[in-house]
Amino acid sequence: MVTTMNRTIFLVDGFNLYHSLRAASEDLNGVTTKWLDLAGLLRSYLPSIGGGAKVERIYYFSALATHLEQRQPGVTVRHRAYLDCLQSTGIVPVMGRFKSKQVHCRTCRRQSEHFEEKETDVAISTKLLEVLHLNAADTVVLVTGDTDLAPAVRTARTLFPTKRIWFIFPYRRKNKELAQIADGNCYIRKERYAQHQFPPAVTLATGRAVAKPATW
Repeated sequence: MVTTMNRTIFLVDGFNLYHSLRAASEDLNGVTTKWLDLAGLLRSYLPSIGGGAKVERIYYFSALATHLEQRQPGVTVRHRAYLDCLQSTGIVPVMGRFKSKQVHCRTCRRQSEHFEEKETDVAISTKLLEVLHLNAADTVVLVTGDTDLAPAVRTARTLFPTKRIWFIFPYRRKNKELAQIADGNCYIRKERYAQHQFPPAVTLATGRAVAKPATW
């Protein structure tokens, strides 16, 4: 008997997921969710994706918020520690950046500095098309509820009609528009985040132990 394999690649919008995790913690009365074992969580959805789905690769798109250090000391240290834990499970981080811009307030008529996360949407869209062009996967699962990715998904479906594109919507990020253009979708309930957490200390391949930040 021939067994088919559904090579599956996950593209995770780190910021969309992060805000979902914060909302989940609030709705779970403070239960921690940000120390998320992302690889374990995504593997738990393989039966729902079906077709013999097997994880080929997980890409995690994010950026370090160095501009917040003055107001939130240690924010980048915590993020780097989490990235180390993700990498220990085989996840590949793809890092963007924050860009400063001046915003004019019509009320107070003053200029103020704001920071915008840049490149993530473009990076995810590019990776989606790259993966399909290289025939590196049979199914690509986007973990996000961001409609900015809709044009890339429509293009991918036109260029690669034999491939499957799924969405896993983070908690409070369900999106009907994206669901309609995908081959399938799942929704992460807040309790599922709590079920897939790293242990208090994660031992990396180097032998170094990374402890869960106290504020998480």
